[in-house]
Amino acid sequence: MLGLIVNPVAGVGGPAGLAGSDGAEVQRHALSRGASARAAERATLALEALPAGTAVLTAAGAMGEDAVRAAGLEPRVVYLPGTPTTPADTAAAAVALAEAGATLILFAGGDGTARDVATGLDELHGTAVLGIPAGVKMYSPVFAVSPRAAGGLTAAWLAGILPVEQREVLDIDEQALRHARVEPQLHGMLAVPYRAGRTQARKSPTPASERDAAANAARGAALRFRPGVRYLLGPGGTMAEAARALGLDKSPLGVDVVLDGRLVRRAASEQELLDEISRGPAQAVVTVIGGQGFLLGRGNQQLSARVLRALGAGPDGTGPLLVVAPESKLIELRGRPLLVDTGDPEVDARLAGFVRVITAPGASSFYPVHAPELADHALPEPEGERHAP
Repeated sequence: MLGLIVNPVAGVGGPAGLAGSDGAEVQRHALSRGASARAAERATLALEALPAGTAVLTAAGAMGEDAVRAAGLEPRVVYLPGTPTTPADTAAAAVALAEAGATLILFAGGDGTARDVATGLDELHGTAVLGIPAGVKMYSPVFAVSPRAAGGLTAAWLAGILPVEQREVLDIDEQALRHARVEPQLHGMLAVPYRAGRTQARKSPTPASERDAAANAARGAALRFRPGVRYLLGPGGTMAEAARALGLDKSPLGVDVVLDGRLVRRAASEQELLDEISRGPAQAVVTVIGGQGFLLGRGNQQLSARVLRALGAGPDGTGPLLVVAPESKLIELRGRPLLVDTGDPEVDARLAGFVRVITAPGASSFYPVHAPELADHALPEPEGERHAP
């Protein structure tokens, strides 16, 4: 039996440039900056991979019932949340779904939602859990690489062809995150249906020994900056090094706009980026999330599908993205492609293929880019793989 939990406010802080969505004040601030949550939409995308009429245990209203109906499936409500919903509702809903017979619980949210689910299931072993990526922070290796990948994994689980792995639930204090202190803490373990390439890896930190390589790659990117072009510097240590090479004080985890060596916009929201792009040629500068391989859709939701459409072909047809990463980050992927998950299949399709990755001054590599949302929903049955009843 399948269960579903949707965190209605998950991810709202991403497009607003707030490095997370925890807390009512942050959520109000995000809405005032024109952001909106997409958790229900992404949950519906996942559920659309399932046969029409499939029954889904869920919470009432925006916590799951609405998404189940939107996907053409049959909601069976077993939990009534409060208004507004809280983390305690997520934990209680997880308990209610497990006690009602759910053997797999899907949840749409980020690391905070995963933490709440793990809290609820602490005493209930044997229930598998899979995250539909819809938050800002997604360090935990409990998420599918995209909503449709989550749907494909769920279909395979219901057909009885997937194993599970015990995986860590990690979360970061958002106040520390906004001051560039990235210190994930372990908050529990969950049994997660697993398939290589469809379930995301844990984010890898950048060891001190590799920071010089990151700085070298950043200098290579900075040397490519052209006069009159606005560069949208995404979050991450490599981007901080690029700003440092230009003598700029970059926001720790925001998207900053640089023009002719000057910082013209700090920690911009999606709408502010669109305003800057309307003023002249622009290009987004992004790095690779270590261990996971994501370029877009994890921690840089300000660089949305709308922003990428506005960037178009980029300056002189060089593309909307300038990708920079130390070669070691590409090596540790062991041939796995870079990933884009903007939530817009058409934009993702345009970005898929190959991209030049700047790895040092005068050095670069061509590397494949994959859009998980374009993959088939169904997963073939591998020999010998069965989940435990």
